[in-house]
Amino acid sequence: MAWLWMITELLVSAVIFVAFGLGFAIIFESFRRRHNNAHVDSSNAIFEDPYSLKPVPCPNISDPAEKYMSLIIPAFNEELRLPGALDETMNYLQQRAAKDKSFSYEVLIVDDGSADGTNRVAFDFVKKYKIDNVRVLLLGRNYGKGEAIRQLLYLCESIGKQGMLHSRGELLLMLDADGATKVTDLEKLENQIHAVATKEIQFGDSATSDSSLRISDIQLAAFGSRAHLEEKALASRKWYRNFLMKGFHIVVLLTAGPGIRDTQCGFKMFTRAAARKLFTNIRLKRWCFDVELVYLCKWFGIPMIEISVNWFEIPGSKVNLLSIPNMLWELALMSAGYRTGMWKISS
Repeated sequence: MAWLWMITELLVSAVIFVAFGLGFAIIFESFRRRHNNAHVDSSNAIFEDPYSLKPVPCPNISDPAEKYMSLIIPAFNEELRLPGALDETMNYLQQRAAKDKSFSYEVLIVDDGSADGTNRVAFDFVKKYKIDNVRVLLLGRNYGKGEAIRQLLYLCESIGKQGMLHSRGELLLMLDADGATKVTDLEKLENQIHAVATKEIQFGDSATSDSSLRISDIQLAAFGSRAHLEEKALASRKWYRNFLMKGFHIVVLLTAGPGIRDTQCGFKMFTRAAARKLFTNIRLKRWCFDVELVYLCKWFGIPMIEISVNWFEIPGSKVNLLSIPNMLWELALMSAGYRTGMWKISS
């Protein structure tokens, strides 16, 4: 019996040691990332006109909007999937602009350090549709999807420093490079934002009830959702994937709280005012930056609208079972960072 008791003690000691080590690692990494909301080294980011090869003046998120809508597409090794998604997107935008002369747009492609021909594909579209409508930002190395999107929404350095590009839209839509969600579904998010914003302007408090306000001045976020497809997905996925995903959803619920059923859908729209608040504070750069967006929306009191969108599985997904531990790690960092006060939120 003595040996059994000794093994039990060793196992308990090992568990305590691992738990202590993991807790220390989480706190240390959260502290190390406390300033991650600052931009990356701008010398790695290049934004240029493919014709003149000269830097293009980049706007600032604090400036008034110059376009009605910005579509932001982060891309990492998407040489094969990007052309189809961009063709569909540009066809829709051109048709809509032809019907509605007041509709203006830009498509912003962020090459997140791709090792294939993603930047070549992106610049082909710039040449085809001109730099006022399609722009490309080269980050130089892979930072992660969250950072790729944030780079188009954050503080721009002077042009002489090859500054980081800003979006120019009143409404800012982020969408994946694979085209899994039909671009026409942006109208669902757009219409809901307009409906809520109109109520805010007409019936809001004295701070918002101003007829001179534009939609870009109202803080709103619309989240595309695949939650309505969950039952079908559960039936087709293997049991262990369902188990892992259910566990992840529980952790998300504990971390960010209830409100959004599908945080990970890559189809989200923000007003300019909301983006200014959210993306100057976001710290996570990879898979779980979506969850941090939900947390920050709640912290700022930014209304969130969840809207069902059409979504199709596209071959070549970069999400796999190994992504789950990385997601859980980021959620632990986020929880520790905000709950301990190490991650300060700027208003």
